[in-house]
Amino acid sequence: MSVKTTTLPKKYHEAVLRWKDVFLPDYDFLIENWDKHFPNDQTFQLCAYREMGMCAEVECGDMKGKPKAKKASELPEESAHHLFGAIRAQASTEFGSIQQHRLTLARAQEEEEQFWILRMMAEELRHGYQMLHLLAEDDWSSVSKDSTSDVIDDILSMNTGSHVLGAFNIDFDSFVDNVVFCALIDRVGKYQLQMQKISAYQPMAESMPQMLREEAFHLAAGVVPMRRFATAAAKGETFVTMEVLQKTINKWLPRGLEMFGDERGGGTNVRLGLKPMKNAEAQRQYYREVEKLVRDLNLRYLRARLENLTHGESEAVLDRILAGETVEGVRREDLLHMPHADFFRRRGMPAFKMTGSQGETFTSAHDYLQHLVRVLPESYRASRDYKDYADALLAVEAGTMTLEQASSRMPALRRVAGACPCSKSVRWVQDEPAAVTASEATAQPVA
Repeated sequence: MSVKTTTLPKKYHEAVLRWKDVFLPDYDFLIENWDKHFPNDQTFQLCAYREMGMCAEVECGDMKGKPKAKKASELPEESAHHLFGAIRAQASTEFGSIQQHRLTLARAQEEEEQFWILRMMAEELRHGYQMLHLLAEDDWSSVSKDSTSDVIDDILSMNTGSHVLGAFNIDFDSFVDNVVFCALIDRVGKYQLQMQKISAYQPMAESMPQMLREEAFHLAAGVVPMRRFATAAAKGETFVTMEVLQKTINKWLPRGLEMFGDERGGGTNVRLGLKPMKNAEAQRQYYREVEKLVRDLNLRYLRARLENLTHGESEAVLDRILAGETVEGVRREDLLHMPHADFFRRRGMPAFKMTGSQGETFTSAHDYLQHLVRVLPESYRASRDYKDYADALLAVEAGTMTLEQASSRMPALRRVAGACPCSKSVRWVQDEPAAVTASEATAQPVA
């Protein structure tokens, strides 16, 4: 298969460059040092990639076997509506991820890990660029009342707190967030990209292969440091303990599960040929994959702590410890565990159910919040995001807010002073007949 590269129209390309200067100021430093850190990889290029020669027939759903649409106008209106929302949400997440990672990028303990995250941020910029290209090269007027300029301006004006999906509205508190986010939240991204690779909209399907290749590096930027953290913790180092890792996993896994949408949904996307799996099926596969990651981290911790163990022996010893046995001083409490799938959920079927991290059931909001004190990072519990959750939970218990109302408020999307402070940096310049203002329409999560 051949790969085609192209760029956005000049005004949009330059708008992304201005956005980059604000939110990714270390970009030039990354490019200058690329060969030092990534000598075997092609230097990063900001453009849209399209993989030519992919399957040209719809691969699932009611239209299976029919030619894929090359233009939005060739799609049924329902399909175009769902697809437009998905592209907008995808673009939002890519730019939102950069805004989160930049907060704690400088706190990396190792230069290598810092450059990994910096590369990941540049590639997220390209992923956002790819989605903007899908919006700019086609006519979406049948499903959007806003012009292309308005839609792109709106996306580039979003800031942490106003992005489409909740996971991208949570501030990072330490470099551990950068790492665990890559391992868990970018893993959701991998699932979404894999599913969209079969999209009935040919340009979307052709956009996925290069994004998936880059997403593999993003996962490694999370998994490899987590392995190092677990091994170092076993040897008594205190930079990142297993407790810190556990609490950070507890913070991000619930948000990752919610990114798949409500467990009862997704059938429409399958029927329309946009994705091959419903939400619940993809979510279950993701959860099992994270379980394997957690087990791998525990095995690495165990082998570093008990150096006499062989790889084969460590599997059996781990199972004994997880069953409650203490082996050579290692207890179950010393290891990581998977948070229950219903834990700390605010969307979907388990929303506000008050399920503990290990599946315990709580009947009092006060008791549940005390449980969260013990299992979530202290820095996160001081955040506005957590306060909004706690307030909503108490309101649900008091009967002053329904579950549906509480879920719809999570996260509470807001912009300080009405717009991103960088908005003037990314709007169109000179060649436009009039300045385009950012849309203030409330963003809605994609189901």
